[in-house]
Amino acid sequence: MKVPFFEYPRLFKDDREEILRVIEDVGNRGAYILQKDVLEFEESLSSYVGSDKAIGVANATDGLEIAWTAIGLNRGDEVIMSSHTMLATASAVVMAGGVPVPVDIGYDNLIDPEAIEAAITPRTVGISPTHLNGRTCAMDKIMKIAETNNLVVVEDAAQGLGSKFGGQMAGSFGSAASFSFYPAKILGSMGDGGAITTSSGELYEKMYQLHDHGRDTNGEINSWGRNSRLDNLQAAILNLRFNSYDATIGRRREIANHYQSLLGEIENLKLPEAPSLGSSNFDTYQNYEIEALNRDELVEYLKNNGVGTLIQWGGMAIHQWPHVNFSGSLPKTEDFFKKCVMLPMNLFISDSDVEYVCELILGFYKKVQKLA
Repeated sequence: MKVPFFEYPRLFKDDREEILRVIEDVGNRGAYILQKDVLEFEESLSSYVGSDKAIGVANATDGLEIAWTAIGLNRGDEVIMSSHTMLATASAVVMAGGVPVPVDIGYDNLIDPEAIEAAITPRTVGISPTHLNGRTCAMDKIMKIAETNNLVVVEDAAQGLGSKFGGQMAGSFGSAASFSFYPAKILGSMGDGGAITTSSGELYEKMYQLHDHGRDTNGEINSWGRNSRLDNLQAAILNLRFNSYDATIGRRREIANHYQSLLGEIENLKLPEAPSLGSSNFDTYQNYEIEALNRDELVEYLKNNGVGTLIQWGGMAIHQWPHVNFSGSLPKTEDFFKKCVMLPMNLFISDSDVEYVCELILGFYKKVQKLA
C-alpha cells in the first residue's frame, strides 16, 4: 500500500467540478481583487471565530506582522512565544520592530504558562501563543498572566481554526489573531492565504490600512501601508470549503480516535490527547504529531513501506536555528524535537490506510523489542 503524507493534487481533483464552477463564476464577473467573495469570507470567518471583525490577508505571516505593527512595537520591545513554532511567529515580531523571546513547552507541547512568567522582564510587552496541530493553548492561564502584567496577546492561530479551549474558539482570546489557509491546512486555499481577526475597532482600522496601501474602509489614504490582500479567487474557494468545515473536523477527529485505539498501548510512543468531551480542549487535528523512540529508524521503516511522514520545520525549534541570534537551552523543546514526527492526517486517507500505518508501527516496535 501507499499512504502519502499529503496528496496535493487531490485538493483540486476531489472537488474538480465545484472548483471549476467557482473559477468560472469569478472570471465571468471579473471579480479579482477585494470583491464580494472576500467580504463574505471575512464575515463568515469572524462569525465562526467569535470576533467582531476579520481581514483577509496574503498569508498568516503577514497577518502576524500587521497585527504587531498596528499594536506599535518599539525597538527593544520583547514578545514571548513558544520555541515550538514556525520561525514566522518570531520573524513577524522582528519585522515589526520587536524582539522575540522563545520559551519552553509544557505537557501538551505548547507554550508553558510557567515559562512565560519566568521570561517576563521590564521590556516585555506581549505574548504570542501558537495554537499548534489544531490544539488551543491553555488560554485561561495565559490571559491571566497578560492581564496581571499588562501585556498584549496576539494569537498565532495558523493551525488553530476551529479548535477551542474552555468552549472558546482559538483566535478570539487576544487583541488579534492570525490564521493560515495554506493548501495543507484544514481550511486550505489553492495557494497562499491568511486572515486576521480582532474585536478591537481601533486595531481593526489600523490593520485594515496596513493591509491595503494605507487605505481605510472608505478607500481614503490615511497612513502608510502595504499590499497584503487575500486574493478574491482564493476567498471564493475558501467560501466553498467553509460550508463543510465542521464535517471536515469531525472526520479528522474520527481518524485521531482510530489512531488512538490502535497505537494507544505502545509504550514507545506518546500520542496527542484523544478527542474527549470531558477535556477543556476541543482539538481539530490539523496534524497528528506523535513522539516516538527510535524516531529516525521508524520514519525510514515507514518510508520503505510506502507511508509518508513529516518532521515539521526541519526538526528544529526556533531557538535552535544558528543564524537568527538566539541563545540558551530549552530542554523540553529540544527533547521533543528528537522524537516528534507527523503521521498522515487528512481527508484523503481511509480507515484502512490508518490501519496499515498502525500495523507497520506495531511491527516496527516488536522488532525493536526483540533486538533489545
